[in-house]
Amino acid sequence: MKTWGADIQLYFYGVWRLMMGRSDGMRLLDVSADGFWNSFFAILVALPALLISWLVFANEAEALMLMPGSRFHILMRLIIAGIGSWILPLAALAVVAPQIRIGDRFVHYVVATNWSSALLAWIMLPPTLLQILFPTLTEIATLLSLALFFVTLFLSWRVTVASIGKGPAVGTGVFFAMLVASTAVLFLLQGLLGIHANGL
Repeated sequence: MKTWGADIQLYFYGVWRLMMGRSDGMRLLDVSADGFWNSFFAILVALPALLISWLVFANEAEALMLMPGSRFHILMRLIIAGIGSWILPLAALAVVAPQIRIGDRFVHYVVATNWSSALLAWIMLPPTLLQILFPTLTEIATLLSLALFFVTLFLSWRVTVASIGKGPAVGTGVFFAMLVASTAVLFLLQGLLGIHANGL
């Protein structure tokens, strides 16, 4: 009997194949109705990696008194903004998907995006760990983080093109639209919640 751990490994392998340009990775993902809703469990899978980064931000924000509230309150606001920027753009896409003729691939896209986002959250973790363990190497950690950011953008683009399955032009359009939407939602929620990165 398969366990959740085995399923997650399979889904990670599937999205990794998509990231490597192998469209057959889509066959390893569960795109049933249950698979669609279960893919949001990827948020919990990504949460430990995300929490470490958010904790570093919250600690520095509290130490420098850049925002009101305790470390815990800052962390809670970061969690709300982060999860909101993950879910709300997908909800918006659900509304417009039929109009832009990708309704038949919406489930495929959400499942692939959720699991790839979880995997990428862990891929982005090393620079944060480097910053925590070796504070004197902050500049190196920053450069590594920037490099990984562009790598993850490229990998996310590949996942989008493969999961949309309507050619590079349509996939690229969806990728950039969702990137803009996620960034806009993140900035909007950060503003509403009083999260300011200035000085960090």
